[in-house]
Amino acid sequence: MFILENMETKIELYEAYDLKTLERKIEEQMENNKALLLDVYHIQHQVTFDPNRNKMLYTAVVHYKGKSSR
Repeated sequence: MFILENMETKIELYEAYDLKTLERKIEEQMENNKALLLDVYHIQHQVTFDPNRNKMLYTAVVHYKGKSSR
């Protein structure tokens, strides 16, 4: 027996040391999640200073929701 269930919600975390890389990571995963019938519901960004690398660290939390759970 093979049972498929729709994923209703999914939250993913991303980080990068430049904004362009962070955006690329999010865009790639957005395409991957379309195959699971998930669309972006909410994105939250944050930037903080990483003293170990002496660089800014960009992070994002992306909340995906299934198309049927809206």
